[in-house]
Amino acid sequence: MFILTSYSSAVFFCVITMFCWGSWANATKLTKDGWRFELFYWDYVWGILICSLILALTLGSTGSEGRDFLTDLFQADRSNITSALLGGIVFNAANILLGAAISIAGMSVAFPVGIGLALVIGVVINYLDNPVGDSMLLSIGVVSVSAAILLNAFAYRRMSTVGSGVTGMGLLLSVISGSMMGLFYRYVAGSMFADFSVPETGKLSPYTAVVVFAVGIVLSNFIFNSILMARPAVGKPVTYNQYFSGSARNHLIGMMGGVVWCVGMSFNILASGLAGPAISYGLGQGATVIAALWGILIWKEFSGAPKGTNKILAIMILCYLAGLALIILAR
Repeated sequence: MFILTSYSSAVFFCVITMFCWGSWANATKLTKDGWRFELFYWDYVWGILICSLILALTLGSTGSEGRDFLTDLFQADRSNITSALLGGIVFNAANILLGAAISIAGMSVAFPVGIGLALVIGVVINYLDNPVGDSMLLSIGVVSVSAAILLNAFAYRRMSTVGSGVTGMGLLLSVISGSMMGLFYRYVAGSMFADFSVPETGKLSPYTAVVVFAVGIVLSNFIFNSILMARPAVGKPVTYNQYFSGSARNHLIGMMGGVVWCVGMSFNILASGLAGPAISYGLGQGATVIAALWGILIWKEFSGAPKGTNKILAIMILCYLAGLALIILAR
């Protein structure tokens, strides 16, 4: 299977993750005919599963390193399969809440608060599980990101006081989502063998782990998204008949959103073999900066904000970038 061989390549893969994870939600804004997020999300999860299988059967099944996908899958212990599945279930619950937060508060609020909080929790938990990197630099980086979260929440509050039409529900959902999002990665990382070039009996390769993780997302979606369809955060309930009557364009856009996210996840997992789970996850969650820039510059989600809000947002982005730089240096 294809694996990385240098820390610089791992950082590069994490940067790709950053752009993928920070950009997939734009697909929700490209659909037409009032296509609801709950319907979009079904195609999104199918896109994740399809992409994970394609990568596992190609990059994950070629070369002399590790084990090929099918061999790896059939030798895996039940406990490791369960761990990766659980990662998918936890992620899906958090991501659905994030999508609801985006629909209420916009990308420039939901991503910095939700994913920023996930970064803090995820870095701490993954570092405790696998302490790779300088703890001091990681700590300072996390503090810098935490400051950015607070600044973004403050900017959001300023917007809500000038009749922006959004309520504290968007912020609350972002916080709940971020708290859960910080937990999923450790379950996936814990299912894999540590050195990707030296397979361990019963453990999963990074490609197999992502496939099992994706299966967990799809299976749990029949519960989580069905509930959201019946009791949506915004708007009237939607039905499966509406989903099956959707246009091919909307279905394709949803699947492409899932493919973009899955490429980011797969690249991040591959990078974790050299960078360590804490650093790899932390860098990938720099997606917050990308999403905030999309929301601020392209979708104009802070247009009409009170004077001084743009300065707050600029400082927020600088804090994020400083935090990410420290996380990189921690290795």
